[in-house]
Amino acid sequence: MTAEGEPLGSGRAAADAARRGIPVEIVEQPPARSLEEAAAALGITPADIVKSLVVKRADGTFLLALVPGDRQISWPKLRALVGVNRLQLPDAAVALEATGYERGTITPFGSRTAWPVYLDERAAGRRISMGAGERGRSLWVDADELARGFAAVVADLSEPLAAR
Repeated sequence: MTAEGEPLGSGRAAADAARRGIPVEIVEQPPARSLEEAAAALGITPADIVKSLVVKRADGTFLLALVPGDRQISWPKLRALVGVNRLQLPDAAVALEATGYERGTITPFGSRTAWPVYLDERAAGRRISMGAGERGRSLWVDADELARGFAAVVADLSEPLAAR
């Protein structure tokens, strides 16, 4: 608990989901060295793991872009969707300050500030896994319920991962 009595990590995420009326399941997640390893451990495909990416606007505000694990943000698509010329991924300290969560654990549930949520359309209609606010845990949610509960913009905002 924080000094204000607010739960930490996955407890904060679960409390926010409950306030929004969105059923979630938080499960232990075994350590993994790659997206593919994490997906295999959970018995799903990499596309079923959705990354919550903090994106900073030129005016200093943020948004959360939710992108399937097998894809990456398409900056031209996201800029057009948001109606701005400049967006960027902030460094880890800024993302932590904006959400209250470390990279790799970020979720829109319980974010320090309720930033606008943009969900890639490829996640719609599926049960997805995402960060749960702390290491070693994963949050499962119906993507359509998430979109409804956050009034998320659901659109094409990603592209295939670049060859590594």
